[in-house]
This record gives sequence, structure tokens and C-alpha cells, in this order.
Amino acid sequence: MLPIGHLGITLGTVKLLDVARTGWYHHPAISNKRAEQSSNTSQSRTSLLSKVDVRFLLLGSILPDIIDKPMGRVFFQDTFSNGRIFCHTLLFLIIIAVAGFLLYRCRNKTWLLVISFGVLMHLVLDEMWLQPHTLLWPLYGWAFPKSDIDDYARHMLDELASNPTVYIPEIIGALFLIWAGVLLVHRKRVHKFIKTGLMY
Repeated sequence: MLPIGHLGITLGTVKLLDVARTGWYHHPAISNKRAEQSSNTSQSRTSLLSKVDVRFLLLGSILPDIIDKPMGRVFFQDTFSNGRIFCHTLLFLIIIAVAGFLLYRCRNKTWLLVISFGVLMHLVLDEMWLQPHTLLWPLYGWAFPKSDIDDYARHMLDELASNPTVYIPEIIGALFLIWAGVLLVHRKRVHKFIKTGLMY
């Protein structure tokens, strides 16, 4: 998957979780008393996008590619010949998630946890379970599988133009990003978002 898909679908997933949480608090099965308590809370209490720094979420959603693509396909092409190496592993996700949890417990800072969620979404969207030698590295050995694609950029452009499993996620991601941009402009929060990363 290309960056637009990763960025947009990760943001869209958090939005859908947001909607699910809001729906839960207003579910008819909840008692009247709880419904009253829920209605007295502010929108920011139930809105993930009012608490999550989206800048770190978006960074996490493309972080594995930011690191692995240059390392595996440019600087160490002869060694790896693969754009999915260390940062596409479960080990990397665990390390960053544990570090984020410890940072939250010790300093009450959530930014690294947000990045780790973005990394998780990246691995899911890349369907890394289909590449167990990479996902579970180093359980299958220290070497990563090598790709026989010579011109990776040309290959991805061809896939983007002809492969629906590539261009459909990119379209979905673009729609979510457009939604976010329109929302920020409409609510006059662009400057606030740049400073805080909060959408609401």
C-alpha cells in the first residue's frame, strides 16, 4: 500500500472507532441514568479525535515505510533488496508499544502510544501476516526475504494504474484525508491542528 492509503485509512479507522464509542454512549439499551450522565459529558470526552494527536497518528501510519524503504531499497539495496524489513516486524511494534506504555505510566504522555497504533495499522494494511518470515523476524532466521523487483517505483505506478487492490485503498485513503481537510477548514481549525494535532 502507498502512503495516501496508509494515512487516510488509519485516520478513517480512528474516526470509525470514534463513531462506535459515541454510538455506544447513546445506545438505547443503556439505562436512562447512564444516558443522562453521558449527555452531561462534553463531546471531547467521547471523541478520540479531540484527544489523539493526529500528527503522531499519521506519522506512525507511515513510519515503517519511512525507515525501511530507504534502508532496504536505497542505502542497503545489495544487502536487503526489500522495502519491508525491521520496522515491518512484530518485534518493532512490540518495542514501540511497550516504550509508549512506559512513557504513559511514568510521564502521562500518550504520543508514543499513538505512534504505535499507527504502526499497528500499517502492518495490518500491508497484510504482514502473509509474510511471516518478516512479521515474526527473527524466528525464521536473521535474513529477510529478498524482492526481485528491479524498478520498484515503476512497478508501484503500474500497480496503482491497474491493480484494484492497490488503487481502491488509495482512493479510500484520499477520501478520508479530503474529509479531514474539509472539516478543519470548515471549523477554522487548521492553525490549531498544526499546533496541537487535535481535530476537534
